[in-house]
Amino acid sequence: MSKSVVTAHPAAAPADAIEHFAALLGFETDCWDVHEVLSAGEADFVLVDVRGKGAWEQGHIAGAVHIPHRELGSGVLDEYPDETVFVVYCAGPHCNGADRAALRLAQAGRPVKKMIGGATGWLDGVRAGPRLSLGFGLGGASAPGQFNAEPRRGSPAAT
Repeated sequence: MSKSVVTAHPAAAPADAIEHFAALLGFETDCWDVHEVLSAGEADFVLVDVRGKGAWEQGHIAGAVHIPHRELGSGVLDEYPDETVFVVYCAGPHCNGADRAALRLAQAGRPVKKMIGGATGWLDGVRAGPRLSLGFGLGGASAPGQFNAEPRRGSPAAT
């Protein structure tokens, strides 16, 4: 039996996967987790919009501060204690501004995480709500915030 493009490269050993994903969570957070913490008024981080002035003025996440990634430097950070955790975001997955900002913050000795998805992820996931209805899955009905679990015709789960 031939392997699919998914399994052509074997999955990592569980111990390697644990190490990888645990490390990844040290570098990234997601839009929904940021939203939950901000909504609860329990932010233990500073959310930083690192996009340019025009993008900031067109709209940004409530509670974020605006520091374009090109302006990040130790002088801008002086008002924050050294242990402040910064969560940076840019336009979305198509933009590396958050990566550039995270690099600059780390080079300045500051703890930092990137909010994956950026502004696009926030608009898609938080503003719209976590509702997906995809028309395939393992069986059963869907409700807002859950996957539609009806198998699609011709899918392995439908046969």
